[in-house]
This record gives sequence, C-alpha cells and structure tokens, in this order.
Amino acid sequence: MNNKRGGITYKQSGVDVDKAETFVESIKPYARMTRRPEVIAGIGGFGALCRFPKKYKKPVLVSSTDGVGTKLKLAKLVGRFEGLGVDLVAMNVNDILMLGAEPLFFLDYFAIGKLDIKMMNEVVRGIAKGCKEAGCSLIGGETAEMPGLYANGDFDLAGFCVGVVEENKIIDGKGVKPGHVIIGVASSGVHSNGFSYVRKVLRPDFIQSHAEEILKPTKIYVKAVLSLIEKEPVFSLAHITGGGFFDNIPRVLPGGCGTKIHTGSWPVPRVFRWVQEAGNASDKEMYRTFNMGIGMILVTTKDRALKVISLFSKFKEHAWVIGEVVKGEGVSIQ
Repeated sequence: MNNKRGGITYKQSGVDVDKAETFVESIKPYARMTRRPEVIAGIGGFGALCRFPKKYKKPVLVSSTDGVGTKLKLAKLVGRFEGLGVDLVAMNVNDILMLGAEPLFFLDYFAIGKLDIKMMNEVVRGIAKGCKEAGCSLIGGETAEMPGLYANGDFDLAGFCVGVVEENKIIDGKGVKPGHVIIGVASSGVHSNGFSYVRKVLRPDFIQSHAEEILKPTKIYVKAVLSLIEKEPVFSLAHITGGGFFDNIPRVLPGGCGTKIHTGSWPVPRVFRWVQEAGNASDKEMYRTFNMGIGMILVTTKDRALKVISLFSKFKEHAWVIGEVVKGEGVSIQ
C-alpha cells in the first residue's frame, strides 16, 4: 500500500474514523451494565448474538423501531441529553410490551453531522439506563458521522428492540368485551410525542426555565406490566403515543367495541395546561396529540380493577379507572 501520496484524507472530508472508534470503546461499559445471560456476543462485531431465554416453550419474536422526534431540538436548546436515551428505549420497549412481550435486546442508530463525544456519551448513558430499567441488553448499534447531510450540532436517533412472548400469552385484544373497564397508568409528562406542537406554541425562554418538567423522560412500564399480566386478566394494552387517545386506543380493540373516557378521573399534569393555553387548543386537539397524563391504558374486568391498580402501586405507578368499553366504534372523551 502506498502511504506517501499527499491526497485528501477521510478525516479532511469531515469523517473522523479514529474519533468514532474512541466513542465505541467508551460506550462498551454501558453495554456491559445491561447484559442479559442470553447474550453471546454484543457490541464490536459485525452482528450481535442472543439466545432465547430457556423458560419459553413456544417463543414468538416481537420487534419495534422508533425515535424521539423533535424532542431532540429541545434537548439541544437546553443542553440536556441523557433523558433522550431513556426516551429512545421507552418508545420501543413500551410498544412491544403492549403484546405482552419481554424485551430481550436493543440497538441504536446515531446519525450526526460532527462527532460530539461528550453529548453522545450522555445519550448512550441514558440508553443504558433505560435498558437496565426495562431488563433488556444494549447489544449493538451504529454511529454515522455525515457532515454533508447534517449540520454541525444536528443529529438524529433511532432505536430498535426485539422481545419475546409465549405464543399462547400474546395480548391481542380479542377478549375485550363491552362492560370491561379501562385503566389508565400515569405518564411522566409529554413523553416523546407532540414536540413539534410544543415548540410551536411555547417560547424558548419558557422551555428553558421549565425544562425539568417539559423534558422529563418517557416512563418505562416493563417491570410493572410483566408482573401484572402473570397475575391478573389483561385483555388489551395500548401505549398512548403519537395520535393520543383517538388513534391508539382503537388499534387494540376488536370490531364492535368502542370506549368512553371520563376526563376528570385522573390528574392532568400542568405541562399540558401550559401547552393548551399557549396554543389556544381545543380539548379534542389535545387528546388527539398528547397523552394528557396517561402513558398507557389496559382493559380488564370491572371486578379486578382495584387489584390491578394496587399491583401498579407496588411498582410506584399511579393508575386509575378512566373509562369503559362500550358497544360501537371509536373513542368518546366525556
């Protein structure tokens, strides 16, 4: 190989391979913190390897991919990045959880204009924190430095999660019937959806002074729900994300079943009042855009509702009966 020619190097074109390798080495301890016993090989190779947990007799794989949207821009505005990593994990593991799946492993994709090791380590530290909370392994990922596509300081995140569920324990909503009750479980706030609206209506100085509340990481419900579904009848689960109540709840109900949601049956965090007043938004607009303080819902029988709520409280999760299943279609907010 001829190394004497004085041509342009890859680093001069804007991509620092050595810096990227340094970053990969720096995040390996975070991955080790999350390692499950089924993981054979993780970060560093061309692919990661993971066995099925031995307890499953007829395992079915469940997968999800998601990001955190324009919450990235607000994190950049206030210089707070660790919460984004938790958000990224939460958006994926909560989705597969809605089918009753246990998360096994997680991968991330980090695209950036110019490598910022300090900021990127904050994000990955948050990813590891989220994985540990969800009980899954951070098993791999990709860091792409793309100066021609992203400006300096700009970046994007995506996450990928794979979980497993016993075939005869898949939660598919088929058992839902009119007369069942809907239990809502508290969110931590806005979570990771609706931030284009938040940025539109709230002033940057207001966001900076209230960043602690506005940028709270998304709740991870894995441990509470996996414990619950082993003990109590749960016929359906929905993660209240983009599309709010109106889009997400119908996705997990069988034909002929609608829902009545009773506002006032749970406390709505003040962050949503700030947004609604600043944007002069209707109640309908708020409930189709935001979670309004309910991060997930589940459907169970009326006689088991208090027991379900009590089990959530053991995991320090607040839950309330917020409505019921009725004959018909769609969601009625009353």
